[in-house]
Amino acid sequence: MVNVGIVGIGFMGATHFKALQGVKGARVAAICTRDEKKLAGDWRGVQGNFGDSGGRQDLSRVKCYRDLEELLQDDSIDLVDICLPTSLHRDAAIAALRAGKHVLVEKPIALNLQDADAMLDAAREAKRLLMVAHVLRFFPAFAAAREIAVSGKYGAILGVHLKRIIGRKAPEVADKYFRADGGPSLDLHIHDTDYILHLLGVPTRVQTSGYAAANGDLLYLNSQYLFDDKPVCATAQCGAVGEAPTTFEHGFDIYLEGATLRFNNLFTGDDICICANGRKKILRPRHKEAFAAQLQHAVQCVRENRESDLISAENARTALAICLLEKQSALTGKAQKVPRKSDV
Repeated sequence: MVNVGIVGIGFMGATHFKALQGVKGARVAAICTRDEKKLAGDWRGVQGNFGDSGGRQDLSRVKCYRDLEELLQDDSIDLVDICLPTSLHRDAAIAALRAGKHVLVEKPIALNLQDADAMLDAAREAKRLLMVAHVLRFFPAFAAAREIAVSGKYGAILGVHLKRIIGRKAPEVADKYFRADGGPSLDLHIHDTDYILHLLGVPTRVQTSGYAAANGDLLYLNSQYLFDDKPVCATAQCGAVGEAPTTFEHGFDIYLEGATLRFNNLFTGDDICICANGRKKILRPRHKEAFAAQLQHAVQCVRENRESDLISAENARTALAICLLEKQSALTGKAQKVPRKSDV
């Protein structure tokens, strides 16, 4: 049994707590938060861009810590699940790794490459797993679409377009969001950048346009991923620009030689529309709920003490590096070359 300690009970912490109830071979053994109401199980104030509130939780069998160091001193904890604001990821992850814990940290891995590299170094030194929760790879429609696209059943991938929009945030909320989590380009758009990596590999260059807040964080952007080694056109749009009642929208159009795959959570639910051979059919993916599937994968990696092929920290660092280049492209108006590993 893998004992999990969740650090931070915001929207993601509550989401992971609920999802872990359906994960085989794991249990939530502890939580860590300084919020007294949350320590008492009252999570009704926790709310995100989708889903229900945190509700009321029975924590009678869960150890409740107010301080991270207390949780890290608990020898029964195997995996520390860090759901804190991104600005806190580095210190919390390094402390957990040095305490001998495996770590799953919410995406993005960090706000800059220096912090990401420090986390990777700490994982290597401690000989512990560091995984980053890029959950889009596990969303049923996105997981099924990739399986179809790379199978070759409908030929090569010709084009990909991704869309990710959340509602506008009140100024006082937006300021905190931008400051702690890197704004939409790092906290939101990184989902789609990571999915491009998952589907097509690392691009040669990125070209981005967009507009930014006063602090330089991109509020809305359009990116093109350019590949010298394959004839494919890949783009993504993202931003915190949706007007009510739109609070969260994501989707894709994937163009294959013999089919088109379409998905949008507002209009097709969990279903994918496949247009092929002059006909349209609806596919309902049979994949497990995304957060439960992601956590099941992380737990299995811990049980087998093996590096993840889906949510590795190296993959997350690459996604962060590309998002930072996209931001630079938007601010300078120039395409940015993506360094190869040999260039770093």
